[in-house]
Amino acid sequence: MAVAVPAGRTRDALLALARSGAVELDEPVLNGSPEGPATKALRSVPGPVAEPCVASTPPDVGALLAAHRGDLVAGEARLERVASGSVEQHGVRVWAGWCPADRQADVASALSAADGSLVPLRRPPGSDPPTLLRAGTPLRESFAPLVRTYGTVPYADLDPTLFSGLAYVLMFGMMFADAGHGLILLLAAPLLRFGPRRFRERLGRMWPFVAGAGLASAASGVAFGEFFGPTGVLPVRWLSPLDEPVRLLAAGIGLGAALLAVAYLVGTVNRWREGGVRLALYAPTGIAGAALYLGLLALAAGLYLGRWSVAGTGAGVAAVALGLCAVGLYAASGGGGAGVAQAAVQLFDLVLRMGANVVSFARLAAFGLTHAALGALVWSATTALWHRAGAALLAAVLVFVLGNALTFGLEALVAGIQALRLEYYELFSRVFEGEGRPFRPWTLPVEEAPQ
Repeated sequence: MAVAVPAGRTRDALLALARSGAVELDEPVLNGSPEGPATKALRSVPGPVAEPCVASTPPDVGALLAAHRGDLVAGEARLERVASGSVEQHGVRVWAGWCPADRQADVASALSAADGSLVPLRRPPGSDPPTLLRAGTPLRESFAPLVRTYGTVPYADLDPTLFSGLAYVLMFGMMFADAGHGLILLLAAPLLRFGPRRFRERLGRMWPFVAGAGLASAASGVAFGEFFGPTGVLPVRWLSPLDEPVRLLAAGIGLGAALLAVAYLVGTVNRWREGGVRLALYAPTGIAGAALYLGLLALAAGLYLGRWSVAGTGAGVAAVALGLCAVGLYAASGGGGAGVAQAAVQLFDLVLRMGANVVSFARLAAFGLTHAALGALVWSATTALWHRAGAALLAAVLVFVLGNALTFGLEALVAGIQALRLEYYELFSRVFEGEGRPFRPWTLPVEEAPQ
């Protein structure tokens, strides 16, 4: 979009934009424009300048300096910089920038008071629009830090917030599988939401995330028969980690394989939105990569189960997908003999990493097994002391409480880090191929000028 205002109303229009906080102006190209009086005066302000703000009416810069209002001087200097970065013709100043579609009517109304207008423009070819992810529901907002910590979602891509959050709590729950420990997290969630003010302000929005992690942990604990360890309070509904580690390992790899398939699906949609059908077809994180992944999975499953028809179909799909990936990698390398060598190395690395990425999800089982082993150790020590008389009973209670506290803290930290590692390295590497830039609207606090 473009902002157009009469040159004589420049300051009023910029104040309207500053108040709206809904427009990101393109970086001004000053081209050696002369400095304004506020910019020159700002050099004479002693010491660090407070957060810039701007007066609602044109001030006298000299009076601001005499009143030691360096913040207002800095604000006027910012207005001068933005004003000098505009294009002026026939008495009209024009800026280009970006504005959310649902805020355009509000911004246009604010600009009309300064005789200005907001003009929608077609996106220039090759431009990089900023990304603004909506907060949405409390659930989406609680999962948003997972994506923001990794990077900014490119403008053309799908918002993976819900997928990343659900994948995280599933992986965390499998590694932190204990119904008692999960209930503690579930109880912590309302404390974050309704507890003391300092918790609400810093962590209050995270309560759905904590509740989800607690629910997943409790559900896994019910399936494994774990309630503050193998106490016998809950029967084993599915498997006992210490008695069936191989089955637990298969479950962890199976969950990881399913999450990778979803990541490839999201990646394929993103490649299509980024570069059309050609990029989606040949990209290793698009249709070609997804087909190769599914083909290799079918081949491995067919060989393991002795289903030769499944193995043959998987091998055929994988062979076609390898050819598509090779074409895409060769085109990206620039062609020629060096391009062939580079594509061959990248193709080998692609297949190797696919296997490594699937096997990497074995850590879900490994850390779930560790959690169960620590719980069993604490429970064994507790029962051994409980059957003795006297002070041993108190010692048994202390061992149970302190042992579970130590297990809870250690395993929560480890499971949280490992789930984040799997999220970023195994899943997001399929979802994203680049990084966008965040939407940063131009804004300044506005206050009445001193008398």
